[in-house]
Amino acid sequence: MTGRLEGKIAVVTGGNSGIGLATAKRFAAEGARVFVTGRREAELAAAVAVIGPSATGIHADSTRSTDLDRLYEHVKHAAGRIDVLFVNAGGGSMLPLGSITEAQYEDTFGRNVKGVLFTVQKALPLLADGASVILTGSTAATRGTPAFSVYAASKAAVRSFARNWILDLKERRIRVNVLSPGPTETPGLVGLAGPDAADQQSLLRQLAAEVPLGRVGDPDEVASAALFLASNDASFVTGAELFVDGGEAQV
Repeated sequence: MTGRLEGKIAVVTGGNSGIGLATAKRFAAEGARVFVTGRREAELAAAVAVIGPSATGIHADSTRSTDLDRLYEHVKHAAGRIDVLFVNAGGGSMLPLGSITEAQYEDTFGRNVKGVLFTVQKALPLLADGASVILTGSTAATRGTPAFSVYAASKAAVRSFARNWILDLKERRIRVNVLSPGPTETPGLVGLAGPDAADQQSLLRQLAAEVPLGRVGDPDEVASAALFLASNDASFVTGAELFVDGGEAQV
């Protein structure tokens, strides 16, 4: 590791598994002090143990205003600022048009739109001038997928946030970028197929067949892209969408 985030303070929401955990590990290995959030306490504690001594876990649900207030109050007293904010918490489920429920809509937009908006807005007093904000998007926002329209629309909103927020934050030189993974082998993705391992592997094979590189991604590959956006290597990159998708959304 090269110490590309040496001395930086990073917050990773949804950092207890998958892409969030892989990124928090990478940030810590590159010298950052990392605060990670998660909704499941036991899983969060296990993630902190894996990340190492520079990590602090904070049990928080990004859709709850009081949880976000508690998160940032903790970061304020412990570190005083945020240099990198990786807004990764989110998720969704699959229902085709005709079966979409208000509950599914509220859950998906609550996690991917409301949660993202207020995670960033409430962080503003702590964000250092020149900080990096990274929003987790998805290739679903630019491709059609059966039974996935609500999730796709929520991620399209995330892309729009970045385009507009860079104008709101330009005086503070805060960079906002979207990191859009393609199919990546995470608990959230395989969970779409249900609990059966055979069904999960079938889903991964089906998704891999749609990727020009012929496979699904690994969370560490997405973490490498997040590190780029977080570091000074991306000092002139803002408002962009960086696809880490094996070419899936590019053809």
